[in-house]
Amino acid sequence: MSLVVYYIPLVVVGLIAFGFAPLAWLTSRFVRPTRPTQWMEATYECGSDPIGDAHVQFKFQYYAFALIFVVFDLVATFLMIWAVAFSGLSAMATVWMLLFLGILILGAAYALKKEETVWI
Repeated sequence: MSLVVYYIPLVVVGLIAFGFAPLAWLTSRFVRPTRPTQWMEATYECGSDPIGDAHVQFKFQYYAFALIFVVFDLVATFLMIWAVAFSGLSAMATVWMLLFLGILILGAAYALKKEETVWI
């Protein structure tokens, strides 16, 4: 059997993935209402009329903390997979992983120190 036959499912999934966004955009463009009404122009907040000013400023540090959390969450996931799948690796692989963790922790410490919320 030819090697090309094994890649057919990958090509089909790729075509579906790349075709989904334009298809969804075109579908929404033809299905949506075109004439704006007063009801469509009104602000909608959880099914009730809004009270007061909706403009609220958030501090950037909250976004920075969220991004740092997401990065560490992903790294923890990859470390768990690495620890389970590659438990029989040499000591050098462990040294490289510890070096990676050290660089990651230094980057997080720098980001937190830059926000001046944690003293290191």
